[in-house]
Amino acid sequence: MLSIVENNLDYLIVEKPPEVSFHNQQETLGLQQRLEQQTQIKLWPVHRLDKITSGLVIFAKSAPAAAIFGELFEKRQVKKVYLAISDKKPKKKMGKICGDMVKARSGSWKLTLNKSNPAISEFRSQSLSPGIRLFAIKPTTGKTHQIRVALKSIGSPILGDARYGGTESDRGYLHSYSLEFMWQEQLKRYHVLPSSGQYFLHSSMANLTNKLVESFS
Repeated sequence: MLSIVENNLDYLIVEKPPEVSFHNQQETLGLQQRLEQQTQIKLWPVHRLDKITSGLVIFAKSAPAAAIFGELFEKRQVKKVYLAISDKKPKKKMGKICGDMVKARSGSWKLTLNKSNPAISEFRSQSLSPGIRLFAIKPTTGKTHQIRVALKSIGSPILGDARYGGTESDRGYLHSYSLEFMWQEQLKRYHVLPSSGQYFLHSSMANLTNKLVESFS
């Protein structure tokens, strides 16, 4: 059973498990199909997460609601924070990562020094345990593989992210932690800590996450 965080008249927010594809793959149901079977509701996806990524995903319950979400995302009015872990020391512990993204080999992407249509991510980080670093990332844009490429560019590929040079681990350590947006003139805030992964389940995760996220303010 998928964990549903919000279920109201207009939309549903689910906690996506890691290693679940958004769409069907051969005989394996994707996230949307699994959720529709579980809820018996037709859903409209309004954004997506990579297969390795866990955490919060919004589905609209109607085409008009999906159109509103589409406008919110287009105008960058949905604020998102992701959590990631790396076992590689970053070139800098906090700041902004900005640059154009171009296609590399086999479906991967890379960051360039050009800034004509840049991917922009702000981040903070702190040691979680010896040799393990927790990152909180606040993307301004929503490019494919943006956070994975951004952390690789500062020398800290995500743990378990083989595509971008991350060390092999029990999962890909990227998680959609929080979403914030206005809906019917009300501010909506949702957040959920990761529920799997030996490092994400570290006893200091909650306190350290709060500290890093609050530092964005």
